[in-house]
Amino acid sequence: MGSASSMLTQYDIEEVQEHCDNLFSQQEIVSLYQRFCQLDRNAKGFISADEFLSVPEFAMNPLSQRLLKMVDGLNFKDFVAFLSAFSAKANLQQKVQLIFKVYDSDCNGKVTFNDILEVLQDLTGSFMSDKQREKVLSQVLQEAGYTRESLLLLDDFIKIFGKPGLKMEVEVPVD
Repeated sequence: MGSASSMLTQYDIEEVQEHCDNLFSQQEIVSLYQRFCQLDRNAKGFISADEFLSVPEFAMNPLSQRLLKMVDGLNFKDFVAFLSAFSAKANLQQKVQLIFKVYDSDCNGKVTFNDILEVLQDLTGSFMSDKQREKVLSQVLQEAGYTRESLLLLDDFIKIFGKPGLKMEVEVPVD
């Protein structure tokens, strides 16, 4: 499994399905395998950062550099597991876990005020000043019971962002 010249067996499909918590049907896994093989141009059995960047939607994403750290060198099984968080069938906790990994750029299991500021910078670019981003983030953290000095763990992220129907409305200050 993994190189473009090989075919998926029924066993492979079921193994991948189990690995991604059955969030994809067998037909979806076959389709994902075909896409994986297209991206794996050299049939190495894994996808490099450059190969991921060949997907225009991925390359244009403001968080692409952060995501690349998570996806560089994924084999097919891990590729499907990564994509499972984007599935409509994924639960909120699975989606929040992916978001946490995006924010936890140094992979230490903790997200700091500055980690979140960096993501906000990536997302907002020049549309917000550093001062506006800091004010908005301080307000959101304060409303959730945290401070600028708080180190957020995955459980904190789930507590803050894992609430069904959560709507984050923040007034953006004008400089």
